[in-house]
Amino acid sequence: MVVEDVLKKLGLHYSAVELGVVEGVPDITDTQRAKLKEDLHNSGLELQEDRKEILIEKIKNVIIKMIHSLEELPAVNYSYYISDAIGLDYTYLANTFSSVKGITIQQYIIKHKIEKVKELLLYGDMNLTEISYKLNYSSVAHLSSQFKKVTGHTPSDYKHQMSEKRIALEDI
Repeated sequence: MVVEDVLKKLGLHYSAVELGVVEGVPDITDTQRAKLKEDLHNSGLELQEDRKEILIEKIKNVIIKMIHSLEELPAVNYSYYISDAIGLDYTYLANTFSSVKGITIQQYIIKHKIEKVKELLLYGDMNLTEISYKLNYSSVAHLSSQFKKVTGHTPSDYKHQMSEKRIALEDI
């Protein structure tokens, strides 16, 4: 709502605001742009004007939505899903993402999938088999291997360590 409030305050019309991307804002004056930038900054946000950075944010938003918001991950290959959601060729998206972020889209997806696994391990009532199925892993072994590679811990060690920390904090 913050972005919408700032746009309305400045009298700027837009067609949509979704996950940090504003669409349909007509050309604005340098004064309006400076004021928009200042008001967003005061709200803890940043105005992205570089086309590559904007594209990167779109890619990241699609991935975050795909992994953290959807009830079920898409059955299609992630590259098709991302390309379709953004409307651009996946090779172009992947090359742009890698050149700007220094990691591949696949590595970014893996990091977010592991974050989702952590969340489900700690706060869900799913076992590792259910989690691996929900997140489209080919097997529990594949999930466990990827989890250990990213976190340095097995899923069960991670769950045990985090459970001990939560109990310790609750005792305070």
